[in-house]
Amino acid sequence: MLRLTWVQPEDLIGHELRQAALDGREPAAIAARWSAAGGKVAPLRAGASPEPASRYLRTLAEDLLDELADLPSRLADREPTDLTRIKANCPSWPAPTPADVPAPARYEAAWLGRAVGCLLGKPVEKLPLEAIRELAGATGNWPLNTYFTARGVPPELLAAHPWNRRSAHTSLAENIDGMPEDDDLNYPLLDLLLLQRHGRTFTTTDVARLWLDELPAGRTFTAERIAYRNLLTGIGPPHTARHRNPFREWIGALIRADVHGWTNPGDPAAAAEQAHRDATLTHTANGVYAAMFTAAVIAQAATATGPHDIHTCLRTGLTVIPPASRLAQAVQHAVQLAHSHDDFDTVVDELHATHAPTHHWVHAIPNTALIAAALTHADGDFTGSICRAVSGGWDTDSNGATAGSVAALLAGSPSALPDRWTIPLKNRLATSVADFNGIGFDALAHLTHRLTPLEAPRP
Repeated sequence: MLRLTWVQPEDLIGHELRQAALDGREPAAIAARWSAAGGKVAPLRAGASPEPASRYLRTLAEDLLDELADLPSRLADREPTDLTRIKANCPSWPAPTPADVPAPARYEAAWLGRAVGCLLGKPVEKLPLEAIRELAGATGNWPLNTYFTARGVPPELLAAHPWNRRSAHTSLAENIDGMPEDDDLNYPLLDLLLLQRHGRTFTTTDVARLWLDELPAGRTFTAERIAYRNLLTGIGPPHTARHRNPFREWIGALIRADVHGWTNPGDPAAAAEQAHRDATLTHTANGVYAAMFTAAVIAQAATATGPHDIHTCLRTGLTVIPPASRLAQAVQHAVQLAHSHDDFDTVVDELHATHAPTHHWVHAIPNTALIAAALTHADGDFTGSICRAVSGGWDTDSNGATAGSVAALLAGSPSALPDRWTIPLKNRLATSVADFNGIGFDALAHLTHRLTPLEAPRP
């Protein structure tokens, strides 16, 4: 029996009830109706429950999803999705600063860093925090300092905490043979195509058309899969992000932000605006802010002089999101924790105590906070940043990818990244996107360089 993940109404309703409680709606009465009818909570980690619901429960779930969408939110004014209103809520919206276009080598480092961080996190994606610590510790790799391995892990520990089943055969140290396909790399490839075909003035509709042309539906997840489904039923953007989409504040838009930052060096506002047009196909409010924050951080990092500039980059990222938003507050809290504790495990434990009881492990708020904490605590160092990001759990491959992209951009060149991370990638990326399969990171760097404006931005 095929149970397509992330689209079953009887599973979506549980996620939407949780999302409503987070974004300022009052879902208690609807939750009671769902429970009284025999409805279940959303799957904890899987994308679909193992058995389909009855036709009655499925129909009820669809009706309740629509009712939940109509509930007013007390946070609507301080967490808008419209760009004009976002900018009105940002008193320190940044001006561009003159900057040279980064050399292709710097872009190559960023692509490699994104891939390495993603690869590091792939085997432990979906695993609980304690499992990550125990698996790494069993091989003497804690604090985390290199790729995970199954060699030397006691059989009983592997039985208790099996690796991510889709990734172990490509992403454990003994199995790595080039960079395997991952959505964290597919989306930057799609954004290269987006800028090649439509330029920097692309629209959200252009993003939608590109996806339908070039992105296999089976390579989408969570909010992206819902938006894809909505497009196929005739719903256009930005409604694609809202219609029966409980994942609209999850991490999917964040992992699409890198190219917008890379191609706007010194202009974090332009990077954030591009990320906004991309993100609003699938996300709203804090899901969009996570993408804008990341794009602005990366645009600033593209002009930085070294890893220690990470703190300025993170402060710049905060200027493009509403300061009263839940994301801004979570990032500020995470950075403060990172400055206050020498032991990063203590930082992680505090973040989990704050966010884990209320947020899904793929939600943008805790994951963005963890990325910011990792970069801060590592002072922008590449190995320190990716290892901290992955060791913190939650969406490990996405967090490792974003931290790796930022830290490698700060490092400045592939030669600044330790060989133990980059040599196993063999300068080869697997993907199902367009004609990119097997492409090298050096080639991707040149493509990215060509898409970057030659003239420095001016205030």
